[in-house]
Amino acid sequence: MTGNQQHKQPQHKRDLTRRKVVVAGAGAAVAIGGGATLASGAFAGEKTDGSTTASASSSSSAEVCYKLTSETTEGPYYIDADKLRRDITEDKEGIPLVLSLKVIDSETCKPLRNAAVDIWHCDALGLYSGYESFSGGGGGTAPSGAPTDAPSGTPTGEPPSGDPSGGTGGGGGHEEPTSDTRYLRGTWKTDKQGRVTFKTVFPGWYQGRCVHIHTKVHVDGEWTDAGYEGGTTCHTGQLFFDETAVLLTEEVDPYSTSTTTRTTLTEDTIYDQSGTAGGLLKLKYSKKNIAKGVVASLTMSVDPDATNTGT
Repeated sequence: MTGNQQHKQPQHKRDLTRRKVVVAGAGAAVAIGGGATLASGAFAGEKTDGSTTASASSSSSAEVCYKLTSETTEGPYYIDADKLRRDITEDKEGIPLVLSLKVIDSETCKPLRNAAVDIWHCDALGLYSGYESFSGGGGGTAPSGAPTDAPSGTPTGEPPSGDPSGGTGGGGGHEEPTSDTRYLRGTWKTDKQGRVTFKTVFPGWYQGRCVHIHTKVHVDGEWTDAGYEGGTTCHTGQLFFDETAVLLTEEVDPYSTSTTTRTTLTEDTIYDQSGTAGGLLKLKYSKKNIAKGVVASLTMSVDPDATNTGT
């Protein structure tokens, strides 16, 4: 997947002040289920072609609209999609996580069908596949040169309100992979309702960043035997977890063995503090036993006519 081809803008001018998008939120979480059955029921109701059975919770009568989802830096650890799969766990330990995303056109509110969605994140101890020698997971102090994803240079997006630093723009220069591992990375296509579901583990943390998942949305490409090719990257973002859930994971092995200082959500240099529009996930889990698993959901409002590579 190249994600670098320019996509021709339509003749009409998109009205940024009137964009609307459907909030998935709790409805999506209810539709999937929660608690101890998260991992086993991750893809319940899906057909062999990857589509899902519609549920009553997706009824338009219950839908609410909100603004365009924030664009962020790609970060240094993106690998062009070579794993077309929904279960990206491989053999990694951690709290089971079902991630349910819905991708919608920010102007029309219509679902984007057959869009390619990438996700990638570190493991429970802060290591990224392909970059174990760079990422500073495990315990102790992160090695020299460990990433913070901190922005640098001139911001490419509009600064969040009240944030003089420019928040989510720029930074995160790409590094070439140093190993062949690809755990906790995957790409899959959205169904006719714009939905895609991944099975993974709750991410850990590393020096300088709060807990997060990276994501990209690609449109107008082709699904081939070799993967997804061509098209345009219309959205590059990051997904975030509230502090209540993250604090609970600190008590669960292997997260509890980490000695790396954790950056909180409010301290993070990338999250723009805007809630769901900034990528803050809706979570469902047992507060008494988060180790059973977590369901996370969000609707991403994207502009399919834009190019947002995050670089």
